Amino acid sequence: MLASVGTRGSGAGGGRMTRRFLPLDGVRVIDLTTSYAGPIASMHLGDLGADVIKIERPGGGDDCRTWGPPFVDGVSAWFASANRNKRSLTLDVRADAGRAALDRLLATAQAMLVNVSPPKLARLRLTPDEVLAAHPRLVYCSLTGFGVDGPDSGLLGYDLIAQARSGLMSVTGELGGAPQRPSTALTDIVAAYVCALSIVAALRDVERTGRGVALDVSLLDVALNLMAPRIASYLAGEPEPRPSGATDSVLSIYRPFRAADRTIVIAIGNDAIWRRFCAAIERPDLGQDPRFGTNELRRNARSELTAVIEAVIAQRVAAEWLERFEGADVPSAAVQFLSEVVADPQVKARRSILVGDGGEQRLASIETPWRVIGGHRRADGPVPEAGQHGEQILREVGLSDDDLAALRACGAFADGRPPR
Repeated sequence: MLASVGTRGSGAGGGRMTRRFLPLDGVRVIDLTTSYAGPIASMHLGDLGADVIKIERPGGGDDCRTWGPPFVDGVSAWFASANRNKRSLTLDVRADAGRAALDRLLATAQAMLVNVSPPKLARLRLTPDEVLAAHPRLVYCSLTGFGVDGPDSGLLGYDLIAQARSGLMSVTGELGGAPQRPSTALTDIVAAYVCALSIVAALRDVERTGRGVALDVSLLDVALNLMAPRIASYLAGEPEPRPSGATDSVLSIYRPFRAADRTIVIAIGNDAIWRRFCAAIERPDLGQDPRFGTNELRRNARSELTAVIEAVIAQRVAAEWLERFEGADVPSAAVQFLSEVVADPQVKARRSILVGDGGEQRLASIETPWRVIGGHRRADGPVPEAGQHGEQILREVGLSDDDLAALRACGAFADGRPPR
């Protein structure tokens, strides 16, 4: 299962062989998830070479297809960011015929993802026990708001709910202000990586033991992990934190500052950086002052130091400060807007933004945050239309013309546009 394929490179070096990194080549993943976290998880499995079959409900498909604007030629930009490298099948798994077709698919698969609550899983006859009894070598991954057990396991969960319940919002926002949500689907995206990592690990375990594995990932648990240092500090005796205006709970100078023209951030991670920073802002006296010699001392004097640094940073434009800090090996950056992010030379050099079909820049997704040095992964497949590959997939698992006609007749299967 865990394999790679050699392909002839086309760049510098001419005919040299490069490694095509497809460790999940030959693995089939059945994706029953909707919205965002689950589809991102299966997308990354597809990036690794898996054959991802996205099961969508007839008559509408994944909820995320309607998330917009913006839409590009009728395709949601949000949906496109989470659904490359997949094939789509519209199938009503609530119907007996649809459920039987799903079982045919699961018999050919190595992993499945589902993101509905335990009570709904029971109604669909898709609980871990039921599925693994029929498919004992399957990796079954449940992604929910609150997990498969506990008093709130039946509640619906979204990124916003997890950020609120975990305390993440309680420490986010302007100093002294109201709690805020970081303006991205933070727990969804991290949960996707947790699912993908645990599925890959479980596939290895099935290879070794021959026994299937049931995985339980929740948005709340993911958000609690994101809050690990804040929770640990609180339980160790720190005061309960509140919105802190982008300051760090431990590091004293690790925050934004307003330069003459825009905002920059400065990260003082140790005492040596502190001394270099003080020299760069032409205040070596601060770096030599024993009252500020350690992070703990600087944190005790945070208000005093912050006021001094704010006054100094405000005197020059950001570009000048960033050049100085780079020369002094002090971590810093401008707070960029997205128009700057997409044009960032480092982002472009790494090809971190993947454009859509035909180079359509308005419909893009983001490259996985890892690279294979000296190799590459699969080419990026287009975002599927709802049900686009349905007949092709069902014929692959042995359904006949009569079977397909019966599924269509009872409404359990709807044809999509044939694959391009």
